[in-house]
Amino acid sequence: MTTRTTLDGDELIATRYLDTGPALVWTMFTTPEHLAAFWGGEHATIRPGSVVVDLRVGGAFQLDTAGADGCSHPLRFRYEVIEAPRLLSFSSPDSGLLTEVRLEPTGDGTTVVVHQRALPPDLRTEQARVGLRGILERLAALLTDATGPGRGDAGE
Repeated sequence: MTTRTTLDGDELIATRYLDTGPALVWTMFTTPEHLAAFWGGEHATIRPGSVVVDLRVGGAFQLDTAGADGCSHPLRFRYEVIEAPRLLSFSSPDSGLLTEVRLEPTGDGTTVVVHQRALPPDLRTEQARVGLRGILERLAALLTDATGPGRGDAGE
């Protein structure tokens, strides 16, 4: 399976089917240790201990990424919508970026749709498209490792 990504003006959408149930995918998106393992994709790492998840409407979602240049980039968001285990929405107070993560049960797995709206001009790039794709690819790889043969529950 591959991740489909589309950049259209100030919107970026990534879609990926995962061969595990929504409950485990939800856990991956809502716990600091899991977010730290996949959020940077292939192009960034997450500074250990920097992930904050205050999972409530108005709560903080924060992390510090480090790119290939070694520079740290703090990302700060506020949760807008939380409907476990199917919808997360969070916004960036600094840029106005709104990100929606939708988990749709599909057969024995989950289709993840990440829809970013109001992208600031500096994020309307091929690099941003590739970066978001990398995040979902990394998530898929982690889930495959966690739920492969002999590794237990597929998340339901």
